[in-house]
Amino acid sequence: MMGNRNNTSVPDFILMGLTNSEEIQWVLFMLFLLIYMITVLGNAGMMLIIHLDLQLHIPMYFFISHLSFLDLSYSTVITPKTLENLLTSTKYISFVGCFTQLYFFVFLCGTECFLLSSMAYDRYVAICNPLHYNVIMSKRLCHSLITGSYMIGFTDSLVNVLCINSLHFCKSNVIHHFFCDTTPILALSCTDTSDIEIMIFTLAGATVVVSLSTISMSYVSILSTILKINSTSGKHKAFSTCSSHLLGVSIFYGTIIFTYLKPSKSYSLGKDQVASVFYTMVIPMLNPLIYSLRNKEVKNALIKVMQ
Repeated sequence: MMGNRNNTSVPDFILMGLTNSEEIQWVLFMLFLLIYMITVLGNAGMMLIIHLDLQLHIPMYFFISHLSFLDLSYSTVITPKTLENLLTSTKYISFVGCFTQLYFFVFLCGTECFLLSSMAYDRYVAICNPLHYNVIMSKRLCHSLITGSYMIGFTDSLVNVLCINSLHFCKSNVIHHFFCDTTPILALSCTDTSDIEIMIFTLAGATVVVSLSTISMSYVSILSTILKINSTSGKHKAFSTCSSHLLGVSIFYGTIIFTYLKPSKSYSLGKDQVASVFYTMVIPMLNPLIYSLRNKEVKNALIKVMQ
């Protein structure tokens, strides 16, 4: 336990992790290491394939390559430190290291929200305005959407970290989680965090609501257009172009909403840790599989690269 010291004198935190059992820790280490290896190979491979195949140099795959970069990045922010802590009895993380991990995680996660919105808009234009697709989805617009996504994620994360960094930590330096996340860190503060919780909740809520509303409106228009197609094959072809993205969005937003958009009093250590493992490790591994196995163009490009 730490004395009544402010945040500037906190030398480090202790990450309690997922379990105290050494046997289970070894099992989790092997499992997480396998997941991380697949994540690195899958996302790096997706970026490489899109870069090498000229037929994939279109807006949809431009966004997918950035999605792979984000998934690889925020998995790397969390997983290596988790693997280290599973092997060591001392599970320390420095004060600076903890807030750096928190900053990049929130930054990359927020950026992915708006990147998924950009991908939904791309699918909307492709299905609802196919004749004007190349004009609307110009290189300039694509780069503007990507830049805007990163800038919003950067700003959101900066505000989060600055707010939390202003707190005083005197209750304990033990974080009951396997990485530095917002809710477990707030629980360590000896000062009133209600105002900061409201601000963080508002920022997170606005990020999810704005991005999810854009996605929802895009898919309402897409569904309306698909229903107007007379042929069954035409409907199937139109739906197949956005099915992978819709599946990825459902998994990503489902876990994010379950974990974060609720009062801190309803925080459940066990359930939230399982959800955290899912969106920090499992989803970054699944996305390359979702966008490659359900996409003939990517599979054909992979075959050409292999050859």
